Amino acid sequence: MEISDQLLCLFSAEVTVKDDEYVVEIPRSEVEAGSIDPGDVYRVALISQTETDSGSDSEAASETTDSEPQPPVEEGEIRYVEIEDIGKQGDGIARVERGYVIIVPDAEIGERVKIEVTEVKSNFAVGEIIDEEY
Repeated sequence: MEISDQLLCLFSAEVTVKDDEYVVEIPRSEVEAGSIDPGDVYRVALISQTETDSGSDSEAASETTDSEPQPPVEEGEIRYVEIEDIGKQGDGIARVERGYVIIVPDAEIGERVKIEVTEVKSNFAVGEIIDEEY
């Protein structure tokens, strides 16, 4: 399956019924980290969790729903990234696997920099520039 480079966040959630609507709840952490903004409109893709994806039926499905995907970076890791956007506080934003966000202070859109990951959270990381050009 091909995943768009425009992916902002990825999480597992249960579809529930409320009145006449089906509801997918978005984890508060996605909004607090700035991955998405309340009131904005987004495209939503629903991907079935099949037995081949999750192992055994309900036990694995419950396990996946309860735990979030692990960040694709680790503290101290060196990465080469391209700054794609500027955040609300003026920091550079780079996206890596699964649309995972790395915030890079003092970076500008279009810059390609070598960074060291200094802080890792479930839905974003912070990186420090160690080389301006790569």
